[in-house]
Amino acid sequence: LVICGTTGESSTLSIPDHLATIEYAVKKVAKRIPVIAGTGSNDTADALMLSQNAEKAGADALLIVTPYYNKTSQGGLVKHFEYVADRVTIPIILYNVPSRTGMTITAESYAQLAKHPNINGTKEASGNFTLVAHTRSLCPEDFYIWSGNDDQVIPIMSLGGKGVISVAANIIPSEIAKLTKLYLEGDVKAAGDMQIRLFDLCNSLFMDVNPIPVKMAMNILGYNVGQLRMPLADMPQPLVEKLKTSLINAGLKIV
Repeated sequence: LVICGTTGESSTLSIPDHLATIEYAVKKVAKRIPVIAGTGSNDTADALMLSQNAEKAGADALLIVTPYYNKTSQGGLVKHFEYVADRVTIPIILYNVPSRTGMTITAESYAQLAKHPNINGTKEASGNFTLVAHTRSLCPEDFYIWSGNDDQVIPIMSLGGKGVISVAANIIPSEIAKLTKLYLEGDVKAAGDMQIRLFDLCNSLFMDVNPIPVKMAMNILGYNVGQLRMPLADMPQPLVEKLKTSLINAGLKIV
């Protein structure tokens, strides 16, 4: 369970709310499954503070995005992640999402970071399959790669990925679990077919800025997750209707 990632609107949470959300999740889950806490920041000191507090709260691992806006060089990026990793004891999953941060982690930087005993792998949301393949070729097998895009799970798994850190799993968790399980069990054809079958729904969940569509979908399905935090705004009604159609076509019951 990933708490305070992009879909959790972590960038607009106050620090007290951010930490309280992690603490609540850890207590609610009560060790039934691992809890991964999003603790990234463009300020290394803030990333460290959030990470240490998440570890103290009982999180099992951390998800740390690349710095954004002030970005940094590849050398600075390696230092940023290593600085945090040196000061926590739980595993870190890196998060590469250039469309949001304006920078990417290169395969060479991944290879350097993979040497750190606390850096476990990466959530790859670059959409760059060449980068994924290059990273897999340079990094050891115990540096895991997860897709950060629901529509690219099987292609990334075919390049050595382990699964997905998913947006769609907020509404279809069993289907996303089945998708990855099929591939891991060797039924590549069934996994590929399922990836294609889920394409329309996954595409609809990204027809506006994440997490606008998925939160709208959760409200439509009766989960009552509340309003978006500004500057995010509700989807235009034509997109809402398109989303409803995708949910119905996927076999989900709207309320």
